[in-house]
Amino acid sequence: MQVFDVVVIGGGPGGYVAAIRSAQLGLSTACIDETTGKDGKLSLGGTCLNVGCIPSKALLDSSENFEKLHDLKVHGISVEGVKLDVAQMIARKDQIVSKLTGGISMLFKKNGITALHARGTLLRREGETWVVKAGDAEIGAKNVILATGSSPRHLPFAAVDNRKIMDNVGALDMPAVPERLGVIGAGVIGLELGSVWRRLGSHVTVLEAMPDFLAAADEAVAKEAKRQFKLQGLDIHLGVNIESVDASGEGVTIRYQEGGEAKTLDVDKLIVSVGRVPNTGGLGAETVGLELDARGFIKADHFRTNLPGVWAVGDVIGGAMLAHKAEDEGVAVAEIIAGQAGHVNYETIPWVIYTSPEIAWVGETEQALKARGVEYRAGRFPFAANGRALGHNDSRGFIKVLADAKSDRILGVHMIGPNVSEILAEAVTVMEFGGSSEDLARTMHAHPTLSEVLKEAALAVEKRAIHA
Repeated sequence: MQVFDVVVIGGGPGGYVAAIRSAQLGLSTACIDETTGKDGKLSLGGTCLNVGCIPSKALLDSSENFEKLHDLKVHGISVEGVKLDVAQMIARKDQIVSKLTGGISMLFKKNGITALHARGTLLRREGETWVVKAGDAEIGAKNVILATGSSPRHLPFAAVDNRKIMDNVGALDMPAVPERLGVIGAGVIGLELGSVWRRLGSHVTVLEAMPDFLAAADEAVAKEAKRQFKLQGLDIHLGVNIESVDASGEGVTIRYQEGGEAKTLDVDKLIVSVGRVPNTGGLGAETVGLELDARGFIKADHFRTNLPGVWAVGDVIGGAMLAHKAEDEGVAVAEIIAGQAGHVNYETIPWVIYTSPEIAWVGETEQALKARGVEYRAGRFPFAANGRALGHNDSRGFIKVLADAKSDRILGVHMIGPNVSEILAEAVTVMEFGGSSEDLARTMHAHPTLSEVLKEAALAVEKRAIHA
């Protein structure tokens, strides 16, 4: 039996990054993953690269380009005969996925990592070595990193077949634009995928159980986002209680309660996006005594499970279910195994929703600071006063900076507007170094750029924005 220093179970962002960092640190490493691509071969990258972050952003870009072609008259450009080729759009998305997943395989070869296409299961511990099953084979591991990620949560009364009722997998592969599309869940995935098909021509209705829209975001950002999405034609319903979903006919019928009133929605396709659940089935948790919490997440303290030599990272340990959070945890656990001081700062996790306009934030919201009784100052600046945004013909939204009233340390930055997913990194960096609004305000920004809005928002904390 071949024995490795590290065996990673799961090849998603947390897993493959943990494997690469382990190998960089001189540890013999293997990675087990059961994901099969459309070519029938191992497809590393997990949900993110295969059926999540990457393909959804490819479709978002395609759909935004399609919509922009209909709004070019303001630039003095007339376009006629625009046609949509959904098959080509999906093919482009698949090519990007294939390129990136193949790139991980090349990185594994470069770093001497053994990739095994199988389901990984903990079998037993023999002395200081864990025996791990990989398909029909058994390998040994001095350390095991569990990075099996998560899967879409399904509703018991809405069986997903990825033809009429879909989760993220089916929603990324629709062969044609549905005339009427329903979305259950107004979270990140529901809004992003709903936006894709709305721009391509679907009438999209979003049903959300929570009474508040985007409750995790800053209230002002959420309010502006809801206004913008409604202007675009997204039909959003909040405080909804779904009673039944019937897909026995040609389409799908959803019966629900809204404000005490019984309602019915008929659609051609339905996307179910109501959160995600950890992939802990098949790991052998019951056999080896791996502790899980009541929701099925692996219990871990600084990535250490209750079993010696067994670690866990990413979605499977809960917290922010984000690819970049999993990646940083993968790096941290590899460094801890190698005797270094791996660390993740959970207070500066960036959050992004890739709608149009984009939504992005880091740190605490204004409502959270108020609830905790924290004294703070807020600065806000609109994209409508930014020359680059006006030149792009997209001046929607604003940036808000929240700073401690006494120390001026930045506590949170919240954005809605064009390309804010890219602007956010500057705010994260400043917060990572414990920076103040004054630091950000006195940092020179190139003109004209969208990032000047962030500087002006920081200046506005002390009520000295220049262009407002």
